[in-house]
Amino acid sequence: MDRNALERIYRGYIDCLNGQEWSRLAEFVADDAVHNGRPLGIAGYRAMLETDFASIPDLVFTIERLACDPPHVASRLLFDCQPKNVFLGLPIHGRRISFAENVFYRFRDGRICEVWSVLDKAAIEAQLAPGH
Repeated sequence: MDRNALERIYRGYIDCLNGQEWSRLAEFVADDAVHNGRPLGIAGYRAMLETDFASIPDLVFTIERLACDPPHVASRLLFDCQPKNVFLGLPIHGRRISFAENVFYRFRDGRICEVWSVLDKAAIEAQLAPGH
């Protein structure tokens, strides 16, 4: 698979997430998907995303940076949202926060099989600090 094809697939995946088109998720995610070392499979991956959207109703994945080097994709995703309650162990309770996620994906046969993800928790903590 070349870079352009991989980028198209990845952008389709992000569109799928933003549209919450869970019936299409298997087009983009492998049956044996692993997230941060945890084997989730497609069902667990979907459950993780559904939980995210339930706790953050206005969740939108925005690609800030994207690099494709088949079979890998590296992306910096931006978020500007209002989690309903506690998020990453922090008491958000409806406050608007902005943060980034740095994520690496490995693709196999055109689908995501492994994800390594780190959220910028320090950016959220700074927004919750008194005086911010």
